[in-house]
Amino acid sequence: MSEPPAPRIRTARPADDEALGLIDRLTWSRLHAVAPEPQPPFSPFFSERHAPEDCLVAEVDGRVAGYVLLGFPTPLACNAHVRQIQGLAVANEARGRGAGRALIRAAVEEARRRGARRVTLRVLAHNTPARKLYESEGFVVEGVLPEEFLLGGEYVDDVLMGRSL
Repeated sequence: MSEPPAPRIRTARPADDEALGLIDRLTWSRLHAVAPEPQPPFSPFFSERHAPEDCLVAEVDGRVAGYVLLGFPTPLACNAHVRQIQGLAVANEARGRGAGRALIRAAVEEARRRGARRVTLRVLAHNTPARKLYESEGFVVEGVLPEEFLLGGEYVDDVLMGRSL
């Protein structure tokens, strides 16, 4: 039996807004989300904070299957050499097909292309699958903010990870 085709990664387009918003809502979980569960009316996926050019999209079988948001951790010029992964989601039906890994690799390459020296991210301590994936792609724990979030009645650490390019 042959391997399924690798996900295709591309820069997002404004027309992806609805599909990406739907993925965001369908994959919402306390495992990774600190914001409340989205409720109607839903906000657009793209905003002043994240434009389509800040988002890479994974396509599986010709359909939008996931995304990664790449931004600046701060607006300061002295921090402009760092990019931060500010969101990653893969549709449930596309999980296990390499989309998450492909998105992380593409984000790292895009950060490098844009002149970054480092890529950072934040991940909840209890999100073991995401942490293992990031670690397998060269990210290391650089700090922990103990009990940073109260989620579902439990305190959860915020783990800061990064890697040099």
